[in-house]
Amino acid sequence: MTVTIVGSQLGDEGKGGVVDIFGDAVDVVARYQGGDNAGHTVVHEGEEYKLSLVPSGAVRGKTGVLGNGCVVNPATLFEEIDALRERGLDPDVRVARRAHIIFPYHRVLDGIEEEAKSEDGEEVGTTGRGIGPTYEDKAGRRGIRAGDLVNEEVLREKLEYVVPQKRALAEDVFGVEVGEEFDVDALYEEYSEYAERLVEGDMLVDAGDFLAERLDAGEEVMFEGAQGTLIDIDHGNYPYVTSSNPTAGGAATGTGLGPGVVGDGDVVGIVKAYLTRVGSGPLPTELGGVEGDTPGYTQGEGRAEELATYIRDEGGEYGTVTGRPRRVGWLDLPMLRHSTRVNSFTGVVINHLDVLAGLDEVKVGRAYELDGEEIQTIPATTQRWADCEPVFETFDGWAEFDSEVVAEEGYEALPAEARAYVEYIEDELGVPAYALGVGPGREETVVRTNPFE
Repeated sequence: MTVTIVGSQLGDEGKGGVVDIFGDAVDVVARYQGGDNAGHTVVHEGEEYKLSLVPSGAVRGKTGVLGNGCVVNPATLFEEIDALRERGLDPDVRVARRAHIIFPYHRVLDGIEEEAKSEDGEEVGTTGRGIGPTYEDKAGRRGIRAGDLVNEEVLREKLEYVVPQKRALAEDVFGVEVGEEFDVDALYEEYSEYAERLVEGDMLVDAGDFLAERLDAGEEVMFEGAQGTLIDIDHGNYPYVTSSNPTAGGAATGTGLGPGVVGDGDVVGIVKAYLTRVGSGPLPTELGGVEGDTPGYTQGEGRAEELATYIRDEGGEYGTVTGRPRRVGWLDLPMLRHSTRVNSFTGVVINHLDVLAGLDEVKVGRAYELDGEEIQTIPATTQRWADCEPVFETFDGWAEFDSEVVAEEGYEALPAEARAYVEYIEDELGVPAYALGVGPGREETVVRTNPFE
């Protein structure tokens, strides 16, 4: 069977840890979109692993697949593989031949465009990893795929076609002096070496065939999405989105398996017990902003700002890839209703309940008010979403608890107020909470339903 893990909010919900939690029964973990902008942290046997490209299951000895929907920076890939090997692991990572490759010029252009947009306050808040420009080349039919790297003639031909275009864009449009990142010979030599490693490691696969064969052999496959539903390029708050489809539909297009395969398994939405995001864009339930990410941001001394700082520090809310502090808000149910519909969640995992422990009260944005009416889900356009005012439901806070004791004794060991919070979310979304994160470690989780059992 298959299980698809999807971020239900704006990313950073703890997807990597959930892959690890449900990972005992899994044989293969397949990433279906995104690139090395997708930081995830996994804690295993007391060791913390910060990954941005290698699928989360690699730390538990699972086969990892970067599907055709991913964009792959070979430098990052091999850095992470080598780092894991230095720590005594032997990661088995396969790369789809149809996956597109990030080149240095993509990263340069990403930074140039974001800087240009910042002059008008229109920056998206990208990680600068070249993700968007690589997907642009994919859509423009001028991309270079993993399978192209191992064919010397094809690689040279494609570089000679695309690099002059990129150089002209940087120099003539943006007026930026370029370097070796736009040199055909240098790029050819560097990426030919990556090709050798891919071949020597037997890493290249036709992802669809590879995964279908593993499923036919009776193995369990988990699809791992990067980022979250609200930064999906089709279903998120455009243009403050990523360049791919983190939603469950992306698991089909991004791996080569059909929607019947994905839909026949569980689709699990990962929910942070509050809300965070890195970068610009509306955030109706926001408590306190982060300088540079929030239009009109001013540092305040009010209660909301104090709460945001407290939650940010307690939850370690700083980007895995960028280190940037995340914006913080209360849980947003209209957002989660949207995500539940878009992804067809069969269940959710609610993380970071421990972070909210000790607060006098906890709020949930249960609806929005827009043009004098109360609405239950997010508007289709970002401009209208920005006009929404949250309608809050207030809950009694819960006392701090021993996460190890709760994880060992189970759901009933949680404070009653925390259980009321969980059950409210379940009722509003119409799906059960499969698991609850009550601490940062893998073992600090209350698993109520394991979709593989």
